[in-house]
Amino acid sequence: MEDPHLFPESISPMQIPGFHLSLGVEDLPWRATSYPGVDWYLLASEGQDGGTEEGATVLIRMAPGRGYPAHRHLGIEEVLVLAGGYRDHLGEHLAGSYLRYPAGSEHAPIALGDKGQPEASTNPACVLFACARGGTELLSQGADE
Repeated sequence: MEDPHLFPESISPMQIPGFHLSLGVEDLPWRATSYPGVDWYLLASEGQDGGTEEGATVLIRMAPGRGYPAHRHLGIEEVLVLAGGYRDHLGEHLAGSYLRYPAGSEHAPIALGDKGQPEASTNPACVLFACARGGTELLSQGADE
């Protein structure tokens, strides 16, 4: 049984003090998703034959103002915001934010910024390191709704 102090079941965002990272992710072989402006790069998979149905560790890149549709976590998901930021029902999460979403939790993350403006240092993409155990279940077909 997990220690509830180490792994609380409630979602409580945490900001890592002094977090700063210079990323060179532009040249990664990002894979497009079916959601405009959302790409991912697979680091590790828990599924058979490289599938992600059972869970995966990925980098996710969301263009400014773009996001992933509402979904439910079938297992725990841990997220570290590496660059930019996103918002969901819990608020805004900037670079250095760490979140641990418990199994059964739902959200629809949208990158901060203006999707009508070009990506720039003042309108950055959101880059996440995410580890999702158990996969996800989509609750809607598109973000930006």
